[in-house]
Amino acid sequence: MPTLSLNDRTVSFESGQTILEVARQNDVAIPTLCHLKDARPTGGCRICVVEVEGSDQLLPACATPAGADMRIFTDSQIVRTARRAILEMMLASGAHNCLLMDQPESSWSESQLAIMQQPWHDTICPAHGDCRLQDLAIEYEVSVAGIDQKIDGHPLDDATPMIVRDYSRCIGCGRCIQACNEVQVNAAIPSPYGRREDHPNGWYPLVDYENCTHCGQCLQACPTGALFEKKAFGLATGSEAEKVRTTCPYCGVGCQQWLHVKDGRVIKVTAVEEGAPNLGRLCVKGRFGYDFIHSPERLTHPLIREGETFAKLLGRGPGPGGREVQTDQTAPRPRRPGRHQLCPQHQRRLLQYAETFPGNHRHQQH
Repeated sequence: MPTLSLNDRTVSFESGQTILEVARQNDVAIPTLCHLKDARPTGGCRICVVEVEGSDQLLPACATPAGADMRIFTDSQIVRTARRAILEMMLASGAHNCLLMDQPESSWSESQLAIMQQPWHDTICPAHGDCRLQDLAIEYEVSVAGIDQKIDGHPLDDATPMIVRDYSRCIGCGRCIQACNEVQVNAAIPSPYGRREDHPNGWYPLVDYENCTHCGQCLQACPTGALFEKKAFGLATGSEAEKVRTTCPYCGVGCQQWLHVKDGRVIKVTAVEEGAPNLGRLCVKGRFGYDFIHSPERLTHPLIREGETFAKLLGRGPGPGGREVQTDQTAPRPRRPGRHQLCPQHQRRLLQYAETFPGNHRHQQH
């Protein structure tokens, strides 16, 4: 098995592995922003660059194959300087004010003050405390104080009831594109990459809603606050919500979910990345269809019919005290006559049909 030097430590690897895969296999942390599991590596964000002896430039670890006898440095001074410069450019390219919230407004630039007047920016970013860009800016000690940030020319798509797409927070990593096209295979976010001259205002992953299933996989893949759930906006940030693992209640697939719970209420649902069978994927119902949990019309007890009303079953068996007949104010609305019931003619036909099955008791007597 071939070997290479990783931060002056000799490690083995398998042919075809990338530098990033070898590093993770040996518990060496290399930061990423554009890398998405189960998708083709692009090296687009360049935050994973490493120093390889003999190369005249830094190489993206996610897209560079490991080679025998390579000597790789993942956290040298030149690497840290490059990553810091990349982060500064990303923070200056859009509306990223989260690191300023504890600073006096006198230290803010005019563009940073103007950001707070934009839609969906009147409060802290929805990804605050759970943002990979923010984590790396803190780790590499990148300051945004006084930076003249770009706030014009970014599209805003908040017309749908589920997802807000605020491209002023987009860093162009392409993860949403890969999540849609390679993971879910919906092909609803065309790749915007091409000649820079053709995109004077930058590249934006705009959605083709004719193909979109609103599954929200792009939302889960976004490493910043560019994509967020509309009805969860402002309800919690970071670790304010408790995560409870459960199984999706809709179909029989059994997709694994995280319920984000705050003050006893579910405020958001995300997929369990390593949970089988869905492996980080959810459909539109599984991700967004949780409002019924706290609906005032939701049944909280089993009911039985008693005449024209329903009775709440409180005990295990019939008898006095075992059931409580609800009043008109609390009983559910009775069903319409005949709803979910067979008419007498159809009942007779169904019974006659059932008697023809082998093994049926009446059929054996005949």
